[in-house]
Amino acid sequence: MSQVLPQRRLAYGMQLPVQSQSTLYAESWEAAAGPADLVEVARVADRCGFAYIACCEHIAIPRRLADAMSTVWYDPVATLAHLAAVTERVRLLSHVAVVGLKHPLVSAKQYATLDRLSGGRLILGVGAGHVREEFEALGVPFAQRGAVLDETVDALRAALGPAEFPEFKGARFEFSDLGQAPRPVQAPPPVWVGGSSPAAVRRAAVRGDGWLPQGDRREQLPAQIGTLRRLREEAGVERPVEIGAIAEPLYVGDPSWHVGRRTLSGAPERIAASLREYRAMGVTQLQVRFRSRSRTELTDQMAAFAEDVAVHLGD
Repeated sequence: MSQVLPQRRLAYGMQLPVQSQSTLYAESWEAAAGPADLVEVARVADRCGFAYIACCEHIAIPRRLADAMSTVWYDPVATLAHLAAVTERVRLLSHVAVVGLKHPLVSAKQYATLDRLSGGRLILGVGAGHVREEFEALGVPFAQRGAVLDETVDALRAALGPAEFPEFKGARFEFSDLGQAPRPVQAPPPVWVGGSSPAAVRRAAVRGDGWLPQGDRREQLPAQIGTLRRLREEAGVERPVEIGAIAEPLYVGDPSWHVGRRTLSGAPERIAASLREYRAMGVTQLQVRFRSRSRTELTDQMAAFAEDVAVHLGD
């Protein structure tokens, strides 16, 4: 799969609000929000040139983590399919799907259908997962989740390829003479690998069409990107790779309320100059997040970013 994002400028996308409500990043207004808010945010992203909207995955949250993580985690396939019907061009990213929790033929059926319904807008973002109880409940060995994910990605590439009757044989999964249709418009869709551990970076280098780092600070990214490119070259992978980063929280303009010490705010040109530093490191797409006190403030921030900041993100 070739690169799917525009290459002349730093592309920007966003994790949707409402669909996951961890206390690490959810705004207070999201607790009372719902599907109508998701639809409106997706429509604004579509109009404002966002490269993608993203939805992440947890199947069940153990009680010990519920206070911090909450139990609000919308299903990514159902959510993105719903939003595909109310948007036209924005890509639909699972960031990230814990695909090792399911048989690859199950995931292939779901994501091929999503890609077909959306007219070829899926980006399949995958990650190893970190909640032990989810794996135990579903009978997947938590300690082997990295190896399970590696094989699952390989199996998904086969199952989401052009063949109606795909074939795959691995240590855990094997299938042949089993047809699945509809086929995805993209065959296969791009696979972006999430995570910043050494294993995740290697997985992105060897198996990914893109890399979605998790929690890397700016000063850490150049070394991580250098490692990814070296591993990719050593593995003989010649296709280009989309390199991502998660930007600091943003607020376009001078806020009248406390937006947090780490938030990048102020004049659009100042924000753009700071974000262009990511491009200089080799980043090709930024996941942006805006501080907000309501859905309206969020969509206003999205529009201001698109109109006043994004125009300055080119070379």
